[in-house]
Amino acid sequence: MSAKVKNIWRRKRTMPEQEKELAAAAADESAVAAAGQQAAPEPSSAEPSSAEPPADVPAPVSREEYEQLRAERDQLLDRLARLQAEFENARRRAERERAEFRDYATGSVVEQFLPVLDNFELALKAAGTIEQLRAGVELIVKQMDDILRQLKVHPVPAVGEAFDPRVHEAMGTVERVDLPDQHVAEEVRRGYRLRERLLRPALVRVASNPKQTGA
Repeated sequence: MSAKVKNIWRRKRTMPEQEKELAAAAADESAVAAAGQQAAPEPSSAEPSSAEPPADVPAPVSREEYEQLRAERDQLLDRLARLQAEFENARRRAERERAEFRDYATGSVVEQFLPVLDNFELALKAAGTIEQLRAGVELIVKQMDDILRQLKVHPVPAVGEAFDPRVHEAMGTVERVDLPDQHVAEEVRRGYRLRERLLRPALVRVASNPKQTGA
């Protein structure tokens, strides 16, 4: 068999194999194409179209609407300025009225104590005995007590009363057998209250009864 005949016979023998290879390659390409079509995402109908404007963009207003809004803004600003001015005037008026009331109340109280001051000056100018001077001072003190009573100012009870830290301030203790223990024995400075309000506590010394404390 010649070489030419051998080559022809080899070509005839390999043709079915080549056809099979070509068919397999075509089948692979078809499968890849089908898989690509299935994997490609379909456009969603929920996505907004690029042609639609964004939702947060305000709609344009006309010239007439703009002028109306501007006028309303000017009216509100003017009203706010007037309210601020009225509030400032009311605040100043209230402060002035409070100051006038304080001055009136202070003047009313001072006016009642002016005769007491006059009597003190007369007592200092008087030339008399010690007993006469003491009697004059006692009258002045009584006059002051009367004025305080008219102003609803009353002294805090002290001597003989049970010690009360709410109205008494203790300077110390003294030994006393004639008074119950923890009772006020001496009043160093008188305390006062205005109606139910404590103006100042009474400065006192408290009794210490050894008969009661020893028991």
